[in-house]
Amino acid sequence: MFGYVKIDEPELKVKDWKKYKAYYCGLCRTLKERHGSLGQMTLTYDMTFAVILLTSLYESEAKLSAYRCKVHPVRKQNVLQNEITEYAADMNVLLAYYHMKDDWEDERKAGGFAGVHVLKGKAEKIAFLYPRQSRAVEKELSELSACEKNGCTDIDRTAGCFGRLMSELLVYREDMWEERLRKMAFFLGKFIYIMDAYDDLEKDLKTGSYNPLKELSQNEGYETKCREMLCMMIAECTASFETLPCLLDVDILRNILYDGMWSRYRKIQEQKKKSEEGKHDEKPL
Repeated sequence: MFGYVKIDEPELKVKDWKKYKAYYCGLCRTLKERHGSLGQMTLTYDMTFAVILLTSLYESEAKLSAYRCKVHPVRKQNVLQNEITEYAADMNVLLAYYHMKDDWEDERKAGGFAGVHVLKGKAEKIAFLYPRQSRAVEKELSELSACEKNGCTDIDRTAGCFGRLMSELLVYREDMWEERLRKMAFFLGKFIYIMDAYDDLEKDLKTGSYNPLKELSQNEGYETKCREMLCMMIAECTASFETLPCLLDVDILRNILYDGMWSRYRKIQEQKKKSEEGKHDEKPL
């Protein structure tokens, strides 16, 4: 479900792209340091955004260093790390654990069983450090799982589960910024969920897998309705973001929120356009 909260690289200045990459590599490095190679495999763009947002909001100084890794064995990569990076790494692993646990309990996926076995001890330690976030992730993913089992077609209800989950994860501290962060993260989470459902619809229709948009997709105006929902979610999200005093790396954050988050949607539209053009070009026998 992750991978939609990322940059639109062509629209980003070179210096900002390099800094974004340093944050991304910093999260990757921190995952390895705190949770080993398996933890490193849970790396997401979404939590990189959380690092940049919270670092900007709390003006947390990030330490710059350089490392080689398996992906970049020849040239050292710049890495930015701070206490926010450590928090995001822990949330990354916590989400991965509960996601794998859900996969095992609901579908008996072998990968889910293996992931649960390896990450269980780490997840328990994280839950001890962050009980509020842990309870929220478990509760909302459980509710989401129940919706899926019941074939729920209420997209607002299912997306709301993921919205509430994100609202807890982005609240790093319960302070004066909590309310604004919660609202921003809630609509960010709903956008991610709706975008994921929209992205997977064609595949889910073929495989018979659950998708809350199946019923809606049969109605006239489906495409317009989906775009309206996505626009509404991102409008609420960015409205709350603009009330936060984020100055550091604000160009990167705005690039993600106003451009990058729509990149997958644009690709889907291009694919649909090519598909339609292909059908028109087919000559009858």
